Amino acid sequence: MTEWINFANVPAFLLVFIRITAFFATLPLFSYRNVPTQHKVGFSFFLALILYITIDPPVFTIDHTYLLLMIKEAIVGLFVGLLAYIVITAVQIAGGFIDFQMGFAIANVVDPQTGAQSPLIGQYLYMITLLFILVVDGHHLMIDGMFYSYEAIGIDQFIQFQDENWIEYVVYTFNEMFIVAFLMAIPLVGCLFLVDVALGIIARSVPQLNVFVVGLPLKIFVALVVLTILMGFYVMLIEELFDMMLRTMRGFMEVLGRT
Repeated sequence: MTEWINFANVPAFLLVFIRITAFFATLPLFSYRNVPTQHKVGFSFFLALILYITIDPPVFTIDHTYLLLMIKEAIVGLFVGLLAYIVITAVQIAGGFIDFQMGFAIANVVDPQTGAQSPLIGQYLYMITLLFILVVDGHHLMIDGMFYSYEAIGIDQFIQFQDENWIEYVVYTFNEMFIVAFLMAIPLVGCLFLVDVALGIIARSVPQLNVFVVGLPLKIFVALVVLTILMGFYVMLIEELFDMMLRTMRGFMEVLGRT
């Protein structure tokens, strides 16, 4: 143990520490506000220490090349964690579609994890997603992805950001994320569309009935009933979404490593 505890190894350890800290700055679960900053820094330090012993990096000298490597490590951690977070936000986008049809679009809530406004149903599905990730040890798999990042992108490897492959991969991920969000929202949105059609027919057939008074509570009731029935379907989509997040992280790191 005393062989690697010397000042010559500090630059290499700092590179590992920067990547891990950047991961935790944007990665789902670890980047949320309700996780204390001291915990993030301390956990990043000890995890970087373990990874440093595992990957056995070379000895670096502090020069202009080392400063560029520090910037590269921060960019890799931020980009990979942010891409994983973007995939998870498909749940909130689906909730936004559902809330718009239910009439909840004006009743957004503040997400305590990010501090941003979030739709009601989207926040509900998002909590289920986070609980699913914790139940299946997804946070351990994300930490394992940090270790895999050093196999795909070496600590002394530079990335050619002018290459368009990583941009195409990000655009493809956005496309897949919106497809999953559409699949999650379309059953409920379709049912509410049929309710709107039925209310329109009733309004034409019985003009004395105030459809605007009856329509909103009816749509909320139908949406909650359908949401209860389709909860198993949503859990299956959340499972696919989580698998997509892990595949996206791994694929993005492979794309960056090939540039």
